[in-house]
Amino acid sequence: MLYLLLAILSSSLISIIMRLSTGRTKSERGMLLSNYFVCSLVAALYSGADALFPFNGGFPRDLGHALALGFVGGFLFLAAFILFQNNVKKNGVVLSSSFMKLGLLVPIMLSIAVFHETPRWFEIVGFILALFAIVLINYQPGEGKASSAWGLILLLLVGGAADSMTKIFEETGEAALSSQFLFYIFLSAFILCLIMLIIEKNMPSKMDLLFGALIGIPNYFSSRFILKALADLNAVVVYPVYSVCTILVVTIVGIIAFKERLKKQQWLGLAVIIVSLALLNLNAGV
Repeated sequence: MLYLLLAILSSSLISIIMRLSTGRTKSERGMLLSNYFVCSLVAALYSGADALFPFNGGFPRDLGHALALGFVGGFLFLAAFILFQNNVKKNGVVLSSSFMKLGLLVPIMLSIAVFHETPRWFEIVGFILALFAIVLINYQPGEGKASSAWGLILLLLVGGAADSMTKIFEETGEAALSSQFLFYIFLSAFILCLIMLIIEKNMPSKMDLLFGALIGIPNYFSSRFILKALADLNAVVVYPVYSVCTILVVTIVGIIAFKERLKKQQWLGLAVIIVSLALLNLNAGV
């Protein structure tokens, strides 16, 4: 459970730094580029330079598996971000944010159907309440009309598939190569993002690079801690707790530090989160 708590803290720091960057940056993709670069750098430091591509004497099978999953994961991470941007333009930020967060359905369904996890009744109820809380927190009357339903569904599926890569690696990969796996994810995402920026001739500003670098450190550790949490806990616990706890922490910080005000349904959403967490952690040792 400690690793899950650390992942939540890291994820919350990402949202808080992004909130601080508002009005100070000009290119979200520029921030993303710097973020992926720092994530790759930290992952390389954890792996060790001589362990990133140890192909002397042949191509290790386990490393090849980590490399393949990492490349797919990096592509999905970047694709999910681009889809989110496109959906914000067509469907608004409220629906786009909701469907992005509801992508946690994908790794949970994958864990149950493919990896044969069997959630207990209170975990199922807690998971359903977590989904309900996400909808409540993000719901805004008058802003819920979608002009591109397929775009939202694709965002949910691709975002969920990106999240699923950590679960897939945890189940099928070699735990000792987890740092290399994360390095391959972030390096491939960095290269793809760099190619896009060069094609678009959209060079990032100094502030884009600065805030992207600040985001990169907690972003790396959130992925690292999620991998470790999945080794100890079921996905039906890890993903919803990670998602709703991040919302809870960021909301509390928003109220205290940024003087944000919540609507009635958002207060209700926070109450539902607390009930959801109590159920999801009923047998988790906290």
